[in-house]
Amino acid sequence: RIPLGSCTLKLNAAVESAAWLDPALAGIHPYAPASQTAGWRTLLGQLSERLAALTGYDRVSLQPASGAQGELTGLLAIKHYLAAQGQGQRDLVLVPASAHGTNAASAAGAGFSVKVVKTAQDGSIDVDHLRELLAELGERVAAIMLTYPSTHGVFEPQVTEVTRLVHEAGGQVYIDGANLNALAGLLRPGDLGGDCSHLNLHKTFAIPHGGGGPGVGPVAVKSHLAPYLPAGPEGSAAPEEGDPDAGFAGPPVMGTRFGSAGVMPLAWAYLALLDDADLREVTLSAIASANYLSRQLADSFPTLYTHDDFVAHECILDLRELTRQTGVTAEDVAKRLIDYGFHAPTLSFPVAGTLMVEPTESEPLAELDRFIAAMRAIRAEIDEVAAGTVSIEDSVLRRSPHTLAQVAGQEWDRPYTRTQAAFPLPGMETDKYFAPVARIDNAWGDRNLTCTCPAPTAFESENE
Repeated sequence: RIPLGSCTLKLNAAVESAAWLDPALAGIHPYAPASQTAGWRTLLGQLSERLAALTGYDRVSLQPASGAQGELTGLLAIKHYLAAQGQGQRDLVLVPASAHGTNAASAAGAGFSVKVVKTAQDGSIDVDHLRELLAELGERVAAIMLTYPSTHGVFEPQVTEVTRLVHEAGGQVYIDGANLNALAGLLRPGDLGGDCSHLNLHKTFAIPHGGGGPGVGPVAVKSHLAPYLPAGPEGSAAPEEGDPDAGFAGPPVMGTRFGSAGVMPLAWAYLALLDDADLREVTLSAIASANYLSRQLADSFPTLYTHDDFVAHECILDLRELTRQTGVTAEDVAKRLIDYGFHAPTLSFPVAGTLMVEPTESEPLAELDRFIAAMRAIRAEIDEVAAGTVSIEDSVLRRSPHTLAQVAGQEWDRPYTRTQAAFPLPGMETDKYFAPVARIDNAWGDRNLTCTCPAPTAFESENE
């Protein structure tokens, strides 16, 4: 129901599980000998080749088990390649302020220093600042990490200029694939000047996303980086000719040769069901959905960044002025959305005081309209606070979400009705989700971790 903003979350069709649940695939051991894995390796090889073709790269490693691990793997390949080229002094990675949130951490984890490239007024990369950094630090620049479209939810028209400038300075270009749901079938990051990208099979390619995994973060590279992609760990079967990891000699990043291979048949099936024209339609639908939301909510919650009044596959709804005027925060809106039956979008990322919404192609028009109706109703509730009709502390916004125990309980000490709390729109009485808990103090919880696991003494034997 209108899922997480900066993390693509789409429908996982049941048909995709047909191959995944086949005992002959599901029961294989990661260290099984090559004689028992011919079918597996054929499937993974087909998946690798399709991903390479879709992204404009030459080779793909399926070993990384998450997007962040894919970032690290790609950066390590770049690092080892530069060292082999006698360019070991290149120890700096440029990370635009509009890049994906984990980029800087991955660069640091790979042993690089990080320099941030500023954001221009329109939310794009500040190219003038990039030129200044390259003029000053060009001999040290190993790579730039771009997210395209940017985490600000826009296609940046100067992306090829950015990649050209970095290449001319001797650096590599890493294009984060977290937002590939806005590109698949339309545009290939390798054609933009990318040398390396990670992909998220648990986002764009329909492996279930959330609940802690399993994630799959393959790394796609141009041919010059391929030898530095991770080989299988000690004890795994050696690659045979034609295997998707043949010729890879970099250090492994996982304990298994093909990472979270058990869920990859889901992505294989997704791609087997869709040709390139289908993927183009999927991508255009996702972009259309985001632009529909942005336009329909413009009067209530304006979109922060656009390019020629359009967004990519997600939009950042700006609540900062409303917060300044009324005290109602983006968190209040996120919590209130739960009462309306929606998982809250991404809160305060990449810009504090905003909500990032990514509907994907999975949401039908009726569901988009339901979300729009909920957001407009919440805006009306904010207007009541602005008019002084109710204080922010006593408002239905600040005291959301409402649990079933609260709504059905004997006591009700709030200035609004139970109906307004739990069924704010007509028709919700027949299909209602109740949050299991009411509002909690998120910051306090983050700073005061409570371990609910048994103490070590609980596992001591009575004989010891």
